[in-house]
Amino acid sequence: MTDSGPSLCSVLNPHAWFDPQRLHPEVESLIYWRSAVHSGAALGAGLALLVALACCSVVSVCAYASLLALSAAVAFRIYKNVLQAVQKTNDGHPFKWLLEKDVSVSAERAQSLAAAATAHLNAALAELRRLFLVEDLVDSLKFGVLLWCLTYVGACFNGITLIILGWIALFTLPKAYEMNKAQVDANLELARAKINEISAKVRAAVPLGRKSESEKDK
Repeated sequence: MTDSGPSLCSVLNPHAWFDPQRLHPEVESLIYWRSAVHSGAALGAGLALLVALACCSVVSVCAYASLLALSAAVAFRIYKNVLQAVQKTNDGHPFKWLLEKDVSVSAERAQSLAAAATAHLNAALAELRRLFLVEDLVDSLKFGVLLWCLTYVGACFNGITLIILGWIALFTLPKAYEMNKAQVDANLELARAKINEISAKVRAAVPLGRKSESEKDK
């Protein structure tokens, strides 16, 4: 008898979601609060942007944010010029290090990102085809239950609210799991075993479960 399917196992496997080794070092440092100042600033800035998007249009938020950044840059440039004139120094442009920084995306980097995006898209399309065309009845039923739960989530929250909650979760759940790893793993293992047990009983009762190995070989 097979397990409950790859999608459910990944959902109930915290290592697939909260593995710092899979993250870019800077991202890992932010969401695991290695530096409280940087993580707090990122969380606050993201929340401010998302709340602004919830209250105003995307065009307005982008325009006001860009205007604020430009105003701050102009004010700082004028301040540094006045300071250099008063102190009779020649420090040059205050943003020289940023102007000299290479911000272009190389062709190799663009190709690697496109290849990674294509691989994830193809995997998602293959999984959706498998679920919607009922290759495995039990997995498709579990997917249906998930969609049914999402209808209630959609009735309570709109898209931007879910993004805000997701942003908050990004800065809280990984750290909470890291601090309570043993307890979380034990509880999820019990839940995974129970779901596997129920799935096995359903597959035994319904003759339309996962394809047998002989059918897959054909």
